[in-house]
Parts: sequence; C-alpha cells; structure tokens
Amino acid sequence: MSALDFLRKKNKPLIGLDISSTTIKLLEFSKHGSGYRVENYAVKPLPPNTVVEKNINEPEAVAQVLKALVQSARTKTKDAAVAVSGSSVITKLVEMPGDLNDEQMEAYISTEADQYIPYPLEEVALDFDVQGPSQKNPDQVEVLLAACRSENVETRVGVLEVAGLTPKVVDVEAYTMERAFELVREQLDDQDEQVVAILDIGATMTTLSVLVDGKTIYTREQLFGGKQLTEEIQRRYGLSAEEAGLAKKQGGLPDDYETEVLEPFKDAVVQQVTRSLQFFFSSSQYNDVDHIVLAGGVAALEGLAGLIEEKLGTPATVADPFANMSIASRVNSAALSGDAPSLMIAAGLALRGFE
Repeated sequence: MSALDFLRKKNKPLIGLDISSTTIKLLEFSKHGSGYRVENYAVKPLPPNTVVEKNINEPEAVAQVLKALVQSARTKTKDAAVAVSGSSVITKLVEMPGDLNDEQMEAYISTEADQYIPYPLEEVALDFDVQGPSQKNPDQVEVLLAACRSENVETRVGVLEVAGLTPKVVDVEAYTMERAFELVREQLDDQDEQVVAILDIGATMTTLSVLVDGKTIYTREQLFGGKQLTEEIQRRYGLSAEEAGLAKKQGGLPDDYETEVLEPFKDAVVQQVTRSLQFFFSSSQYNDVDHIVLAGGVAALEGLAGLIEEKLGTPATVADPFANMSIASRVNSAALSGDAPSLMIAAGLALRGFE
C-alpha cells in the first residue's frame, strides 16, 4: 500500500496539469489579496492514442510533450499537481475512533482497509480525510477513504518526474472540479443550497458532477465528446484529424457545415446532457437541478448553453474560472478566455497550492 496525496493541505504554488486524451493543459496561479492571478497558462496537443479514456498508454511520449510544455511556459515553479479520473477511484465514508491522531489513524486504516477496498492493499494507493464527528456516535469520527490502483498514480508521477517536475499532489478529478466550482459559483444566482450539475464535455469523455451547496454528491463518466464532431468533419470534408481539429476551432468550412454537421452535433450534446441527468435522477432523491454549468472543450461551442437552457428549461452557464482573476502580461488572455471552460480541472489543481 503506497501513500496517495488526494486530500492533504498544501501551502506553496503548484503547477496544475490536466492530462486529457488529446492535450496537456498547464495553469499556475499566484495569490493577490483574497483573489488569484493567472501567472502561466499553456496547452499542447498529445499524439493520438498516447492517452485513451484517461489512461496513459505511452508515458514516455506524454512526458516529452509535458517537458516541452513546461519549457514553453517558462515557469520557475517545479512542484506540480495532477489528477486521476473519478472512475479509477473508490471512495468510502467510514467511522473510526475519534481519539486517534494522524499516525494512529493511518495505522488503523492500514489494518482495516482491506474490508473496504476490493484490491490487494499492496496494489493500492490510499489516502484519508477526517470529515467530522459521527452523527451516530460522538466517540467516532467520519473519515473519507480514497483508494486508487497504484499503477494509475505511479504512471502520472513518473511522467512528471521525467519532465523535470516534482509531483506534490495526485488528486481526484471530482474533488478538483468541486474546488474549481468555487471560482464560478459566485457567477450563479441564488448560490446557497443550490443543486448544480457540472457537465465536463471533453474530447472523448463526458463527466457529470452534481454538487449540493458546493459539495459533490454524484459523479458519472460516459463515452461521448468533441472527437465525434471532429470525426464527422473529417468524414464529410475529407480532412485529416489535425486539419479537422483546426477547422473546428478556426472556421473556414463549407457553407453546409453549420446545418449538416454542427447543429446535429449540438442536438447530440443536448441528448447526452439529458441522459446523464436522468441517470442521476434515477439514482438519487432529486428530480431536478437548479443550474447547469458547462465545462470542457465542447462547452465553448457558440449557442450551446442557450440551446440546453431552451430544451431542458434549466439555466445553463459556460464555466469561466478566470472571470474574477487578474492575468499576468505574459499570458495570452484571448487564448485563455477561449480555453477557459476546458481549464476547470487544471484550475482546481492549481488551487491546491493555496489551501
């Protein structure tokens, strides 16, 4: 059983690194009064199939892209935070004696964890966080246990080390998204006690996180993403994957693109959002959400939030974690604004340095 730093507090600036199936995104913040400033931001594409469904298949190739990314960002910070996907993590709320210190609790968990974790403990990275007193027994405390296959953690740690970085935090994407939500929460109306659905629609994966009063109560991943739009552009217009990706961002496609390709894809996104929410409603006490926040690269599609709001009758917002931040002069603010919805995970990781 190895140690895993999902939940421990940090007090130094960290580079937040989101390693997705198509890109690596880098963010670095500094603290300014009660707010933050974006000090560094960079994105680099990954070669095809180096990361598949959030699993790193070719660590050396990913490490070389990361190394080039760090060099291009010209950051002096070497400490970094990275995340594993929620589907690779098991979390369990357990009760333990309330009079144990951290070392005693760690020893207790080491002897008791096998009853909660369905893998051999020598193959697992484990962390815990005390949530507070037990409501059932005043002598006990509730402890959040988080476990992940060691290889998922070690692969990411290895990639960072090869790139010349010091891995300080391996977080869970769901907790990272929850942290980043605090940056967009004040942009919503009636913030208290709200049920908010965050739809993170990336290149190949859509992740639904539902938060009640800012705390995650539900997450689910499904295979669906912007790659389907890229592939349809390739097929219809005879372009390479790289050409289709550029055309999707920069324009210049034939006149029928909007009606024949883009609008049907937007309809497919609405169906995916609807389906994801239905899964949540069927497995919880809730039958509605107060607000939908769109994150991920697909969220930036013009008119998508309005279409979802119209079809579902629920207010929808495109995530912008930088709306109330200052931006360093070396940062390309226009590019940052365009990529903002896809930088929620990286933002949540960068925030770990200020807890």
